[in-house]
Amino acid sequence: MHHPSVRQDFPPVPAAPPIRLVVADDNPVVRAGLTALLSGREDTTVVAEAADGREAYEATLRHRPDVVLLDVRMPGVDGISALPHLVRLAPVMMLTYSHEAETVREALRLGAGGYLVHGEFTAEQLVRAVRDVREGRPHVTPGAAKALLDELRSSATAQSGAGFPALGPSLVGKASPESLSQLQSTVGQSFRSQFQLSAREAEIMDLVASGLTNQQIAAACFISEKTVKNHINRIFAKLHSTNRAQAAAKWLGVA
Repeated sequence: MHHPSVRQDFPPVPAAPPIRLVVADDNPVVRAGLTALLSGREDTTVVAEAADGREAYEATLRHRPDVVLLDVRMPGVDGISALPHLVRLAPVMMLTYSHEAETVREALRLGAGGYLVHGEFTAEQLVRAVRDVREGRPHVTPGAAKALLDELRSSATAQSGAGFPALGPSLVGKASPESLSQLQSTVGQSFRSQFQLSAREAEIMDLVASGLTNQQIAAACFISEKTVKNHINRIFAKLHSTNRAQAAAKWLGVA
């Protein structure tokens, strides 16, 4: 006996809601361009614009976006000043023309989930980066990462027996006169050679000592967080340390 085939109609899978963004940039042309680009897609939408850090904070507080796109240099409250307040409310991705190493390092240290330099990404790459930052995966464009690593490498190669380690200005500013004099007298290539770190391990230890998290180090070095953890475990063993603070103190010669 022939049974007619039963047709089953499944309801369509609902599309994921678009990623909600706040765009903060003092340049109205850049702001309008980003808003037009990101609101003209199905997967992203701009819920508010801001011309400085204060407006960005107020808009983020009001709209609770999925990600904040934040410029560095803005009049009034700039991006770096607003960053520590914004990251308590939403993931933040720096989207800027500024790629000085100090600015990149400070943004990552203060909790930025990504750092994109204008001119180094396509629209699709921007949206992918936004998605990554929302989901906690760091995203750094090559210019920003290169600036950061070039500074670390130049600091390392410039060291002599009386040289300073690759310290960021924030760390130097917090060091006591006693620790600075100790650094001057003890830290240099010969001092660090006792730890027998590979070039990659030394690079990562510099980033650890600068206060970066594993996630931020992974972004800066273009490696996975798991690889960073593996490197840090080996570094801790070589420095006979059990935590980051202890390892940084030994690496900087203040232990």
